[in-house]
Amino acid sequence: MNWRIITIPATLIPIFIIAIQFDIKFEDVMAIGVIPFVAAVIAMMIKLGLQGIKFAYIAHKYLGKFDSFWKLCGVRIGSEFIKFTTPMFVGAEFVVIYYLHKKGVAPSKSTWIAIMDIVTEVFAGGLLSIIAGIFALINGAYVVGAIILGISITITSLWMVLFFLSSRKTFQVPRIFVHLTKRFAKEKGEKYIEQTNSWMEEVCTMSRQNLRTTESKKVFTISFLFSLASWSFYGISFMIIAMGTGYMISIFDSIMAVMGANAIGNLPITLGGSGLAEFGIVAYLNNLDPFNLTISQGTVAWDAVIGWRVATYYVPILITWLLLVKLALSKIPKKEKS
Repeated sequence: MNWRIITIPATLIPIFIIAIQFDIKFEDVMAIGVIPFVAAVIAMMIKLGLQGIKFAYIAHKYLGKFDSFWKLCGVRIGSEFIKFTTPMFVGAEFVVIYYLHKKGVAPSKSTWIAIMDIVTEVFAGGLLSIIAGIFALINGAYVVGAIILGISITITSLWMVLFFLSSRKTFQVPRIFVHLTKRFAKEKGEKYIEQTNSWMEEVCTMSRQNLRTTESKKVFTISFLFSLASWSFYGISFMIIAMGTGYMISIFDSIMAVMGANAIGNLPITLGGSGLAEFGIVAYLNNLDPFNLTISQGTVAWDAVIGWRVATYYVPILITWLLLVKLALSKIPKKEKS
C-alpha cells in the first residue's frame, strides 16, 4: 500500500500545470470561503456514506447480520481510496472481496456481493453521464458530448451485458490467457487457471440462482436508487463550490457537469482521473473544444474547479485511507470470523 501514498503527489501535477497555465494563485482558491468548502466536503462524504450504506445493505441481504452494519459501511468507504489512486476508478471491489473473505465468506459469495455493488454504481453513474452527454450535444458541445457518450455507453454497456449474461453463460478464462499462463508458469500456471475457472463458475452459478429472483430484483432496484442519490450529491458538491466564487449554477446543471467530467476522468490516462476531470468540467460548462480551454468572462473559473477537486478528491483521500487501514486491512480476531 505504500506505493499508493507515493503516487498521490503525482495526481497534483495536473493541478500545478493548470494553476501555472491560467495564473491561478493560492489566494484565488482560498477566496471560495471556508463554509462553501466545508459544505462541499460534507456533500462528498454523504456521497461516500450512501455508497457504504448500499454495500452494507447488499451484504446483509445475502449474508444476514454477520457483521456490524456500520463497520461494513466504513470498509466500503475506505475501499474508495483504491479507486482514487488508480486509473478508471477501479479497485474498490477487490478490497471488499478481501475483507469479506477474511470474515470467512466464500469467495463466490464475496464476489457476487461486490459485483452487485459495483454494477449498480456503474449503471447509475453511466446513466447520468449519458444524459449529460446528450445535453452537451443539444447545447452544441459536439466534441465534449461525443467523448462523454462514447466512454459512458462503452463502460456501462460492458458491465451490464457481462452482469446479466453471467446468469445465462458460465465464463471461463479466455484460451489465449490459458495458453500463455501454462506456457510461462507451467504447473503453477495450470493450477491457477483451474482455480480461477472454478471461482468464475461459482460466481456464474450464484448469478443464475439469485439474479432472476424477486428478492434480488428488489435489492438491485434499491441499490440502484442509492447509487443515483450518491452520484447526485457528488454533482451538488460542485454547485456549492461554484456559489462560493459567485458563479450561479442549478443543481441539475451541476450534476450534469460533474457526471460528464466523471466520464472523461474514466479514461485510463491519469491516476484518479487527475487533470481529466478538471478539464472535463470546464469544457462541459463552457461548450469548449477540449483542446482550447480559455475561459470566457462571467463563466465558471478555474479557481472554482480546483477548489471543487480539493474538496471532493484530496480531502476524501485522507479520510478513506484512514478507514481502509483501520477497518478493511486490520486483522480480524478468530471469534469474529463467520
